[in-house]
Amino acid sequence: MDGKSKIQAEKHLTGTLVLSVFTAVLGFFQYGYSLGVINAPQKVIEAHYSRVLGIAPLDRHATNASGEDGTVPSTEPWAGTQGTLAPLADTGEDLTTSPHILTMYWSLSVSMFAIGGMISSFTVGWIGDRLGRVKAMLVVNVLSIAGNLLMGLAKFGPSHILIIAGRAVTGLYCGLSSGLVPMYVSEVSPTALRGALGTLHQLAIVTGILISQVLGLDFLLGNAELWPLLLSLSGVAALLQFFLLLLCPESPRYLYIKLGKVEEAKKNLKRLRGNCDPMKEIAEMEKEKQEAASEKKVSIRQLFTSSKYKQAVIVALMVQISQQFSGINAIFYYSTNIFERAGVDQPVYATIGVGVVNTVFTVISVFLVEKAGRRFLFLAGLTGMLLSAVAMTVGLVLLSQFAWMSYVSMVAIFLFVVFFEVGPGPIPWFIVAELFSQGPRPAAIAVAGFCNWACNFIVGMCFQYIADLCGPYVFVIFVALLLVFVLFAYFKVPETKGKSFEEIAAVFRRKKLTAKTMTELVDLRGSEEA
Repeated sequence: MDGKSKIQAEKHLTGTLVLSVFTAVLGFFQYGYSLGVINAPQKVIEAHYSRVLGIAPLDRHATNASGEDGTVPSTEPWAGTQGTLAPLADTGEDLTTSPHILTMYWSLSVSMFAIGGMISSFTVGWIGDRLGRVKAMLVVNVLSIAGNLLMGLAKFGPSHILIIAGRAVTGLYCGLSSGLVPMYVSEVSPTALRGALGTLHQLAIVTGILISQVLGLDFLLGNAELWPLLLSLSGVAALLQFFLLLLCPESPRYLYIKLGKVEEAKKNLKRLRGNCDPMKEIAEMEKEKQEAASEKKVSIRQLFTSSKYKQAVIVALMVQISQQFSGINAIFYYSTNIFERAGVDQPVYATIGVGVVNTVFTVISVFLVEKAGRRFLFLAGLTGMLLSAVAMTVGLVLLSQFAWMSYVSMVAIFLFVVFFEVGPGPIPWFIVAELFSQGPRPAAIAVAGFCNWACNFIVGMCFQYIADLCGPYVFVIFVALLLVFVLFAYFKVPETKGKSFEEIAAVFRRKKLTAKTMTELVDLRGSEEA
């Protein structure tokens, strides 16, 4: 086989490969749906909470002092600057605390999803190695189905408890899935397509977000009667994934390296690659197996204590932190809220517009990632988000003086999402699997997943409070963080485009060697001067 034929073979998409990747990324579709579904019906669910709990409902975006929306401004003593409370009948409760109670329950409803993900992400490596990639994805689907049932039954019990519990259990599933899916996809994908297929994780997420936003419209499912069905609908994707996984081959890399099943690995590789000669990839697996045998299985503790993995671990954690602390989930969770503050008359439709832009540019990134490279797109995306966050802040601050600044804020939000999908959105999900060989990969994915979910929880739990405290200056925090992330990406994130796992590991070994050599030179010069 000549060089051109080899490249064509590596880029060949077979039906089995397409089915396997599609089935796996359904887990990320559920993740995206769960991220976006809680946004649109916020007011409906808060109103339901207030009735169940017997407290005053909170309107975060009530009229200004002149009552310009046609309503009568509240004169009650608990009417604050962040909204007004509709007085209820005397329940014996101090209603001045009601806004804080409702904000707490709503923040928990949003953020318990991330708590579940944080807890389960640490077990990704164990369950992936114990059961295999496909069987593990099959088993964890039970969590998704259970969590969606809890939310679907929310009206038949204490709704706030059932929703918070359902979000937590669904988060347990998504935490496991967000580690197992990149692990499986990176291992079944040919090197030439690994980046493009890895980007499909993010496409599944944004598709889930967009569908949840559309279904969340009040004339569809986002109303007082049907919101439990809206929250639980990703259970359909869980059932579909469960049955499709029965048709998917196990990862050849897992079979060959972890279990030593050579013939079964070759058989599955032929299913995934078609008529292509599998021996080139088998040879690569053999090298990786020898390396894994020499280093054996790497625990989380060893990952942090061994100098061999130090550089790669730092990069893996920082790309996850930058994805979440960039401010993107503040947009996803609270975009309707933000558009209202920017003076948009129909904020829910603006939020759907964000979802459409989100999806379109994720599709574009699928084609860009193998052409432009991971590092360039990651750096360009962070820089664009930084500039957009500055523009967003300026627009929100000056909105009270210039009405047209609402357009600046809107455009900035859309650009913020565009730049996120160019690089910081899709790349962290699969680059961690590329940075590590078979030995440390499960532990690295578990640690990176925990880091991602922990940051997700912090943003989901704290953003509403910070937004109420900082007002239009809230995105200044993200501007400062994005500047740090841009500098880190420029100096530390390596390019993994088109490189085998062994070649990527060699990049870090060279960096370590270079740093060691420079230190020795400095020491030598110092001794000579002395």
